[in-house]
Amino acid sequence: MNIMDTQSEGYSPDSEVRQENVRRILDSAERLFRHYGYSKTTVADIARDLGMSPANIYRFFESKNEILQALCSRMLGTGHELALQIAALPLSAEERLRRYVETEHRLTVETMMDAQKVHEMVVVAIEQNWDVIDRHIDRLTDVIQKIIEDGIAAGEFPQQDARVAARCFGASIALLSHPQLVAQCLCKENRASPQELTDFAIRALKA
Repeated sequence: MNIMDTQSEGYSPDSEVRQENVRRILDSAERLFRHYGYSKTTVADIARDLGMSPANIYRFFESKNEILQALCSRMLGTGHELALQIAALPLSAEERLRRYVETEHRLTVETMMDAQKVHEMVVVAIEQNWDVIDRHIDRLTDVIQKIIEDGIAAGEFPQQDARVAARCFGASIALLSHPQLVAQCLCKENRASPQELTDFAIRALKA
Protein backbone atom coordinates (compact mmCIF):
# COMPACT_ATOMS: atom_id res chain seq x y z
CA MET A 1 0.00 0.00 0.00
CA ASN A 2 1.24 3.46 -0.84
CA ILE A 3 2.42 5.20 2.35
CA MET A 4 0.21 8.19 1.53
CA ASP A 5 -2.96 6.19 0.90
CA THR A 6 -4.43 6.44 4.38
CA GLN A 7 -7.84 8.04 3.91
CA SER A 8 -9.62 4.67 4.01
CA GLU A 9 -8.12 3.87 7.41
CA GLY A 10 -9.58 6.66 9.52
CA TYR A 11 -6.90 9.11 8.47
CA SER A 12 -6.89 12.46 10.27
CA PRO A 13 -4.61 15.49 9.85
CA ASP A 14 -3.12 15.01 13.31
CA SER A 15 -2.62 11.29 13.09
CA GLU A 16 0.66 9.52 13.71
CA VAL A 17 0.48 8.30 10.13
CA ARG A 18 0.54 11.86 8.86
CA GLN A 19 3.46 12.75 11.10
CA GLU A 20 5.41 9.75 9.85
CA ASN A 21 4.70 10.67 6.22
CA VAL A 22 5.80 14.24 6.80
CA ARG A 23 8.97 13.02 8.50
CA ARG A 24 9.80 10.75 5.56
CA ILE A 25 9.26 13.57 3.08
CA LEU A 26 11.48 15.91 5.07
CA ASP A 27 14.18 13.27 5.50
CA SER A 28 14.21 12.63 1.77
CA ALA A 29 14.19 16.33 0.91
CA GLU A 30 17.06 17.06 3.29
CA ARG A 31 19.11 14.20 1.87
CA LEU A 32 18.57 15.40 -1.71
CA PHE A 33 19.09 19.08 -0.87
CA ARG A 34 22.39 18.20 0.79
CA HIS A 35 23.52 16.04 -2.13
CA TYR A 36 22.32 18.01 -5.17
CA GLY A 37 21.52 21.43 -3.71
CA TYR A 38 18.18 23.11 -3.08
CA SER A 39 17.91 24.80 -6.46
CA LYS A 40 18.65 21.60 -8.41
CA THR A 41 16.19 19.41 -6.49
CA THR A 42 12.53 19.28 -7.54
CA VAL A 43 9.41 17.96 -5.85
CA ALA A 44 9.40 15.25 -8.50
CA ASP A 45 12.89 14.20 -7.37
CA ILE A 46 11.67 13.89 -3.78
CA ALA A 47 8.63 11.90 -4.88
CA ARG A 48 10.81 9.59 -6.99
CA ASP A 49 13.15 9.03 -4.06
CA LEU A 50 10.16 7.91 -1.96
CA GLY A 51 8.58 5.84 -4.72
CA MET A 52 5.43 7.92 -5.07
CA SER A 53 3.90 10.55 -7.32
CA PRO A 54 4.42 14.31 -6.86
CA ALA A 55 0.69 14.62 -6.20
CA ASN A 56 1.18 12.73 -2.94
CA ILE A 57 3.86 15.20 -1.83
CA TYR A 58 1.49 18.09 -2.53
CA ARG A 59 -1.05 16.57 -0.15
CA PHE A 60 1.34 17.51 2.65
CA PHE A 61 3.28 20.51 1.29
CA GLU A 62 2.06 23.13 -1.16
CA SER A 63 5.50 23.77 -2.66
CA LYS A 64 9.21 23.03 -2.47
CA ASN A 65 9.60 26.29 -0.56
CA GLU A 66 7.19 25.05 2.08
CA ILE A 67 9.24 21.86 2.43
CA LEU A 68 12.35 23.97 2.97
CA GLN A 69 10.54 26.05 5.59
CA ALA A 70 9.71 22.88 7.48
CA LEU A 71 13.29 21.65 7.21
CA CYS A 72 14.66 24.94 8.50
CA SER A 73 12.19 24.85 11.36
CA ARG A 74 13.44 21.38 12.26
CA MET A 75 17.09 22.46 12.11
CA LEU A 76 16.46 25.60 14.13
CA GLY A 77 14.44 23.60 16.64
CA THR A 78 17.58 21.70 17.57
CA GLY A 79 19.28 24.97 18.47
CA HIS A 80 16.33 26.07 20.55
CA GLU A 81 16.29 22.83 22.52
CA LEU A 82 20.01 23.17 23.27
CA ALA A 83 19.47 26.78 24.35
CA LEU A 84 16.73 25.68 26.77
CA GLN A 85 19.05 23.02 28.22
CA ILE A 86 21.79 25.60 28.74
CA ALA A 87 19.37 28.05 30.38
CA ALA A 88 18.38 25.35 32.90
CA LEU A 89 21.95 24.55 33.98
CA PRO A 90 22.85 25.26 37.64
CA LEU A 91 25.46 27.85 36.62
CA SER A 92 25.84 31.60 36.89
CA ALA A 93 23.95 33.68 34.36
CA GLU A 94 27.22 34.84 32.84
CA GLU A 95 28.48 31.29 32.33
CA ARG A 96 25.15 30.23 30.80
CA LEU A 97 25.27 33.14 28.37
CA ARG A 98 28.82 32.24 27.40
CA ARG A 99 27.81 28.62 26.78
CA TYR A 100 24.80 29.79 24.82
CA VAL A 101 26.94 31.91 22.49
CA GLU A 102 29.49 29.12 22.09
CA THR A 103 26.76 26.62 21.21
CA GLU A 104 25.04 28.94 18.74
CA HIS A 105 28.32 29.59 16.96
CA ARG A 106 29.24 25.92 16.86
CA LEU A 107 25.84 24.93 15.46
CA THR A 108 26.08 27.58 12.77
CA VAL A 109 29.52 26.42 11.69
CA GLU A 110 29.00 22.67 11.98
CA THR A 111 25.34 22.22 11.07
CA MET A 112 24.40 25.05 8.73
CA MET A 113 27.74 25.43 7.00
CA ASP A 114 29.05 21.88 6.86
CA ALA A 115 28.67 22.00 3.09
CA GLN A 116 27.91 24.66 0.51
CA LYS A 117 24.63 23.00 -0.41
CA VAL A 118 23.43 23.15 3.21
CA HIS A 119 24.42 26.80 3.37
CA GLU A 120 22.34 27.41 0.23
CA MET A 121 19.27 26.06 2.01
CA VAL A 122 19.73 28.46 4.92
CA VAL A 123 20.45 31.46 2.70
CA VAL A 124 17.28 30.85 0.67
CA ALA A 125 15.24 30.70 3.87
CA ILE A 126 16.73 33.94 5.21
CA GLU A 127 16.29 35.80 1.92
CA GLN A 128 12.62 34.81 1.82
CA ASN A 129 12.20 36.38 5.28
CA TRP A 130 9.96 33.53 6.32
CA ASP A 131 8.06 33.60 9.58
CA VAL A 132 9.97 30.53 10.77
CA ILE A 133 13.14 32.64 11.05
CA ASP A 134 11.37 35.40 12.99
CA ARG A 135 9.79 32.88 15.33
CA HIS A 136 13.17 31.30 15.98
CA ILE A 137 14.71 34.67 16.84
CA ASP A 138 11.83 35.42 19.21
CA ARG A 139 12.22 32.04 20.94
CA LEU A 140 15.95 32.53 21.42
CA THR A 141 15.33 36.03 22.75
CA ASP A 142 12.97 34.50 25.31
CA VAL A 143 15.76 32.16 26.46
CA ILE A 144 18.32 34.96 26.71
CA GLN A 145 15.83 37.14 28.59
CA LYS A 146 15.26 34.42 31.18
CA ILE A 147 18.99 34.04 31.77
CA ILE A 148 19.42 37.80 32.10
CA GLU A 149 16.51 37.98 34.54
CA ASP A 150 18.22 35.28 36.61
CA GLY A 151 21.41 37.34 36.53
CA ILE A 152 19.60 40.47 37.68
CA ALA A 153 17.92 38.57 40.52
CA ALA A 154 21.29 37.13 41.61
CA GLY A 155 23.00 40.52 41.50
CA GLU A 156 25.27 39.62 38.59
CA PHE A 157 23.73 42.29 36.38
CA PRO A 158 22.28 45.67 37.38
CA GLN A 159 18.57 46.40 37.13
CA GLN A 160 17.56 46.91 33.50
CA ASP A 161 14.87 46.03 30.97
CA ALA A 162 15.64 42.36 30.46
CA ARG A 163 13.72 42.16 27.18
CA VAL A 164 15.62 45.05 25.63
CA ALA A 165 18.88 43.66 26.99
CA ALA A 166 18.11 40.25 25.48
CA ARG A 167 17.40 41.74 22.07
CA CYS A 168 20.59 43.78 22.17
CA PHE A 169 22.62 40.79 23.36
CA GLY A 170 21.30 38.69 20.49
CA ALA A 171 22.07 41.44 17.98
CA SER A 172 25.59 41.88 19.33
CA ILE A 173 26.47 38.23 18.64
CA ALA A 174 24.84 38.08 15.20
CA LEU A 175 28.31 37.86 13.66
CA LEU A 176 28.64 34.47 15.37
CA SER A 177 25.21 33.01 14.65
CA HIS A 178 23.99 34.46 11.34
CA PRO A 179 25.00 31.97 8.61
CA GLN A 180 25.76 34.57 5.95
CA LEU A 181 27.83 36.71 8.32
CA VAL A 182 29.69 33.67 9.64
CA ALA A 183 30.45 32.56 6.09
CA GLN A 184 31.92 35.98 5.25
CA CYS A 185 33.86 36.49 8.47
CA LEU A 186 35.07 33.02 9.45
CA CYS A 187 38.86 32.91 9.91
CA LYS A 188 39.37 36.57 8.90
CA GLU A 189 41.88 38.31 11.14
CA ASN A 190 40.26 41.75 10.93
CA ARG A 191 37.03 40.53 12.58
CA ALA A 192 36.31 40.28 16.29
CA SER A 193 36.81 36.77 17.65
CA PRO A 194 33.98 34.82 19.31
CA GLN A 195 35.65 35.36 22.70
CA GLU A 196 36.01 39.11 22.13
CA LEU A 197 32.38 39.50 21.07
CA THR A 198 31.13 37.48 24.01
CA ASP A 199 33.25 39.44 26.48
CA PHE A 200 31.97 42.71 25.01
CA ALA A 201 28.33 41.64 25.26
CA ILE A 202 28.75 40.48 28.85
CA ARG A 203 30.46 43.75 29.84
CA ALA A 204 27.55 45.67 28.31
CA LEU A 205 25.11 43.74 30.52
CA LYS A 206 27.20 44.55 33.60
CA ALA A 207 27.63 48.24 32.81
